[in-house]
Amino acid sequence: MDPTQNYCVMVVDDIADNLTLLQLVLEIEGYHVELATSGRAALAKIQASPPDLLLLDVMMPGMTGFEVTQHLRQVDHLSLPIVLITADQSVNLERALAAGANDVIRKPIDVDELLTRISAWCH
Repeated sequence: MDPTQNYCVMVVDDIADNLTLLQLVLEIEGYHVELATSGRAALAKIQASPPDLLLLDVMMPGMTGFEVTQHLRQVDHLSLPIVLITADQSVNLERALAAGANDVIRKPIDVDELLTRISAWCH
């Protein structure tokens, strides 16, 4: 059985082109993809139906990826893997882990690296 089948990845980004690209790449690989255009929208969707993995842009208006991560980590029953996505060079793995994330990926996104990292969480 394909390990990606029924594996839900939520992608959160305020830029529509980024969402479209990631959705296309992930769906071609067999993942079920949910989209959110803001941190608040993501929190509402996660509360209603948590994904298996969260790909979360760091720099968004209203609520940053760090704030979303910290909010989710305060919810005791929720331990979903969070991968921060950023073009900000000051965001390193240490800072991401300190915020409660599990990993960080740089923009522009290397698709092969992205899929390798996601498959590490897909088990």
